[in-house]
Amino acid sequence: MDARTHTLIPTRPRTRIRSRTALLATVLVLAVPVAPAVASAPRPPSASARAATGSLDIAALRAAIADAGKPGADATAALVRVGGTEGSWLGAAGVHDLATRAPADPGGRFRAGSVTKVFTAAMILQLASEGRVDLNRPARAYLPDLIPATYARVTVRQLLNHTSGIPSVGSSDDDSLHYLYAHRFEDRDPVDVVREATARKPDFAPGTEQHYGNIGYTVAGLLLERVTGDSYAHQLVTRIVRPLHLTDTAVPGSDPAIHGPHNHGYQVFKEPDGSSRLRDVTVWGAGDAFAAGDLISTTADLDRFTRALFSGQVVRGAQLKEMFTLPGPDVRDMRTGKPAAYSVGLSTMRLGGRDVWGKTGGRYGYNTAIGATLSASGAPTRTLVYSVNSTDAKGADMNPTAMKIMTAAFGVKSGGTGK
Repeated sequence: MDARTHTLIPTRPRTRIRSRTALLATVLVLAVPVAPAVASAPRPPSASARAATGSLDIAALRAAIADAGKPGADATAALVRVGGTEGSWLGAAGVHDLATRAPADPGGRFRAGSVTKVFTAAMILQLASEGRVDLNRPARAYLPDLIPATYARVTVRQLLNHTSGIPSVGSSDDDSLHYLYAHRFEDRDPVDVVREATARKPDFAPGTEQHYGNIGYTVAGLLLERVTGDSYAHQLVTRIVRPLHLTDTAVPGSDPAIHGPHNHGYQVFKEPDGSSRLRDVTVWGAGDAFAAGDLISTTADLDRFTRALFSGQVVRGAQLKEMFTLPGPDVRDMRTGKPAAYSVGLSTMRLGGRDVWGKTGGRYGYNTAIGATLSASGAPTRTLVYSVNSTDAKGADMNPTAMKIMTAAFGVKSGGTGK
């Protein structure tokens, strides 16, 4: 279905692991050499961008996405929206798919990955404002049959700011790319994921360290369902999607396809003979993403959500403050030893001499981010949403095109200095 008026139907049935073998026969897998595969040049940014410049560095933004779709590039497409009181810009580059080499669709839907966590956190915070959830209360009080006594001290807030100490678990014992691709149509019940994780020893005592992962948000999604007596997907529609008119946003649940307009995602695969090839990874099941990473959206919808969130229209008051409050100064990242950088739902980094709050996400074929800088009054002065069709979206380092977009949007202005 390609009509732009099509609205995704967000459903997520509770199912055990299951294989969609019937789909395997209908999914076209492109296996083409990396360099020739992206031979089609992107549209010139000047032909696919609108700008109200303000203080934005438009030249830097155009340059950031100019290579998308070129031979050997790290991205086959890039969609960018910058807004706020300091100016706005909309740009697109790259290709819709490698078979037709048509220009990238600037309104295409994409997998938003861990940006889903911001939506989940916002809904839990809404429940807190309604008096139905206490962030200081142990998560076990809401899920006594699921959270064992080992994790009895883990609070709801610690689930959301990644300080619970519950260890992350992989979707399988084999997390190699080739294995995951072969099993891409299998879903995993989040209840099973939580049971497996909480059967293990804690990474650390609750609240003492920070370890970013999906498990806290998997528990939070189940907690939301228990408290409301409703599905996560329907709560998402009721609390955020419908009020903000996000007509292209939903969680697909067991459906591995992206319906409606979308740009294809590709992943570099290392072959046994040492060569590298791109495969189309657009159609890929949710796996164990659930409330931590199952969202599909557009830059227009995420821009609307970002502005509403940072303006206090989604959560407000003490609950909104939680999203801009990092754990105590003694809490450090478990792996790096650096100060904790994740709050409830968001993370923070320093760019262009300013604090940027937001969230990145990655699913195979797609890197996504939302972000904003705030004025003294708390209003967003600059917002950014991007979708980059990265050819290594789950790589250890940030996609170079995505990093260029971040730097151009929030970093050094032309002729200026900054960090």
